[in-house]
Amino acid sequence: MASIIGYGAYVPRYRLKIEDIADVWKKETTEIVAGLRIIEKSVPAFDEDAVTLAIPAAKNAFAMAGIKPTQIESVYFGSESHPYAVNPSSTIVAEYLGIGRNFMAADLEFACKAATAGMQATIGLINSKQTQYGLVIGSDTAQGKPHDILEYTAASAGVAYVLGNKKTEAIANILYTSSYTSDTPDFWRRDGEKYPSHFGRFTGEPAYFTHVLSEGKKLLEQSKLKPSDFDYCIFHMPNGKFPRAAAKKLGFTPEQLAPSLTVDKIGNPYSAAVFLGLSAVLDIAKPKQKIFVVSYGSGAGSDGFIIETTERIVKKQKTNQPIMEMISQKEYISYTQYLKQTHTI
Repeated sequence: MASIIGYGAYVPRYRLKIEDIADVWKKETTEIVAGLRIIEKSVPAFDEDAVTLAIPAAKNAFAMAGIKPTQIESVYFGSESHPYAVNPSSTIVAEYLGIGRNFMAADLEFACKAATAGMQATIGLINSKQTQYGLVIGSDTAQGKPHDILEYTAASAGVAYVLGNKKTEAIANILYTSSYTSDTPDFWRRDGEKYPSHFGRFTGEPAYFTHVLSEGKKLLEQSKLKPSDFDYCIFHMPNGKFPRAAAKKLGFTPEQLAPSLTVDKIGNPYSAAVFLGLSAVLDIAKPKQKIFVVSYGSGAGSDGFIIETTERIVKKQKTNQPIMEMISQKEYISYTQYLKQTHTI
């Protein structure tokens, strides 16, 4: 059985307040904050990109896992903002980490669920005994066109997970996984265009909710479990309203969802969003607790996971800085500085 043996994250320290964006465009701050349930977002430094965010996240994951980088046999890197159109991010990260040469690598793109697709691929390799250890990364410096609604939510973070097949190393076992997928183009970016486009409110019911709820129901049916059987739930967080609505529709309580809501504090870091929420939950979870996870990627699809923690998690929680503590370490910048740091001007 594939299991999580380590995880790590990196969140840039810079923050941009939603009210500063709204002031520039003469919008009503209270209306935007109430609609999105986000008050600020994380912003990368001038020299940070998806790869440089992924590297410290992966180093933290290795520190928790307690294995050597050379033991990794696969690297999947999910992102919407790979720094190169042609030149893999996965190999750059692996080279820096010293993984060696005996591994397979792939960059993945499926909007915000690219990393969970990478986790599913890694689970398949491990469960089929093709590999023993794999590294999965979700990292983005998310793009949002100035004066577009995405500008208020598009954020930055990197998250990494080390998966393995040894019971003695597991901090959480992956019990079930499945997916729900369709051709629903609610969000896209053509080759050569700097910013993505979207269909506005179309991204809600026919896109996000149709896929997240369909996958969530399927996962519950396959596992024969009920929402009340879980201690925590995590849903993709394009804003603060959608995951709360999805949880309620599926029968989960606000208390089961609340620990995962990193979106409230840093916005939506795309491919890193669900994994960051899962990391925040794993930071506080106790042994033998069940976690319900559903990602979402525009285009469109959702990947679902049922995860159960082990006794080992208590010891491993002490090895890394908690995600919420990392998020709390921040420095505010102006809108002009934000434009400079994200190379918009």
